Order: sequence, then structure tokens, then C-alpha cells
Amino acid sequence: MPYDSIVCVKQVPDTANVTGEAMKADGTVNRAALPAIFNPEDVYALEAALQLRDEHGGTVTVISMGPPRAADVLRDCLYRGADRVILITDRRAAASDTLATSYILSRTIRKLGRYDFVFCGRQAIDGDTAQVGPQCAEKLGITQVTYMERVADLTDRTVRIRRNVGNGWEIVEARLPVLVTVLGAANEPRSPAAKRVMRFKRARVRTELAAEVADQLPSAAEEEQETEVERRAETLRSRGLLMEQWDLDDVEADLARCGLSGSPTKVHRVQSIVLTKEGYTEVPPSEAGIRRMIHELVVDRTLG
Repeated sequence: MPYDSIVCVKQVPDTANVTGEAMKADGTVNRAALPAIFNPEDVYALEAALQLRDEHGGTVTVISMGPPRAADVLRDCLYRGADRVILITDRRAAASDTLATSYILSRTIRKLGRYDFVFCGRQAIDGDTAQVGPQCAEKLGITQVTYMERVADLTDRTVRIRRNVGNGWEIVEARLPVLVTVLGAANEPRSPAAKRVMRFKRARVRTELAAEVADQLPSAAEEEQETEVERRAETLRSRGLLMEQWDLDDVEADLARCGLSGSPTKVHRVQSIVLTKEGYTEVPPSEAGIRRMIHELVVDRTLG
């Protein structure tokens, strides 16, 4: 029996290359100052969907919400085997927290219609909240299974999933449709296929085409540029290389629930931690050693 899967992925700042410019004064991430990468655990979510399709048949549709450059991760998904990719990009979605993001993603999933599985990475490395997947499930009104290690069994409309519970694992059973968040230990993601890279490396969303035309034809009138964008888009569409691009109107989103207005999360305080002590202190593994360490950290106010 074939199963249709939707995978939610995200382009994130590479937190392994953090510099002094990584944070803005308001406490938000300065994404322009960091290289962008495919959120690591989302790759495992994609692989879980691809394995399901390889074994049972069906389709894999990938959606990503972000700025136009997030199309890079969607091309990567095509290279790895995704059947369909959609970029949700809209300036009105800027500054969305997990509540607003999950709302927009849930509206996108509803617009797509029929699905059996929704796969998400456990969490994104830029926020580490692990909230978007479960919040999507709540808004969709479907079962959620978090921390998936593997699919233990799948029969007709019932799935049994092995999930990590911190100090062990458990098998849970759910009726489809179901939203699953996937751990990095769930599988070994496949590499991009060379033939698919050659085929899809020229895939573009319409916003990318507009930027390319503006750069290549700077002196052309706005109408001429729009005509050229449409010509290039039609050429790509005929070759199956025009990636879908949706905005908030396309998914019929309530604008009051999107972007900053739909995001109740507020930054209370931003602290700049400066480490002034040099060298290190060895703590002997004894009661006296532990007492001295506690005294230095707490009583001498090294912490706080």
C-alpha cells in the first residue's frame, strides 16, 4: 500500500561558525552574518520519508518556510530524491516564533490535502525548542509521535514506531495520519544522487528568477524584466524545474497569526557573557575537593 509523506525542513544558520556578529542588539539571530545550512535533523526526517516511499510506494513532498535563499535546501531535497518541493516565503511571515511558524506550516499542509505521514526533524539548531513539530500536529488535529528511532511495523493504516525515551525506548502504535519527529540516530541519510544533481541544479523558484533577471538586465524597464521572468519560468516549468513558491495568501493564512503579530514570544534580556579567567583548576575527586569547588562557584560568586 503506498503512503504519501510531507516533510518539513528548514534552512538554519551554521551555529558551528558563530562569530561576534551572530546576535543582533534585540537578542535575535543575525542570520546574514552566518552561513546557512540544511538543519541537520531534518535530513534524517527526509531520509525516513524516502525509505518509506522506497519500501511501500507513494510520494514525498517537502515544504520549507523561509526567505528565498531557503530554496537551496529544497534543491538538496530534490537531489536526494524528493518528488515535490514547495517554498513558503513572505515578508509578512518575518519574525515568526514557533507558534506562528507551526500555524503557517499547518495551513500549508492542509492546502496540500491528503497525506499519511508528516515528518519533521526533532528540533532546529537555531532555536533548539523542539516545539514546531508537536504544535503542527496539534493544529492539524492528528496524532504525534516524537523522538522516532525507527518504524517498527506498518500495516495498512496502523504504524508502530520505536521512540527514544531518554533512558531507553518504547514501541507506540498509532493510526494514520500521524506526525513524527525524527532523531539523528534514526537512519543514515543518503547522499545526493549525481544524476539528480545534474538534472535539478538549475531548478529555481520565481523569486530567484526575478533576482537573476534584475542582476543581468539592470537597465531594462520593470515590465521588460517581468516579461523575461515569466519567459524563464515557463521554460523551467516545461522542463519540470520550476519549484513551487507560495505566500501567506496561497495558504489562506490569518495574518494576525503570522509574523511578529502572531508571535507571543518576547526577548526578556540579552546578556553578553565574557570569560575573564585564564587557565584551569583541577578538582580532586573527593568531598573536600567538591566543597572547595562549590565555594569558588557560589560563595565567591563566580556564578551569579
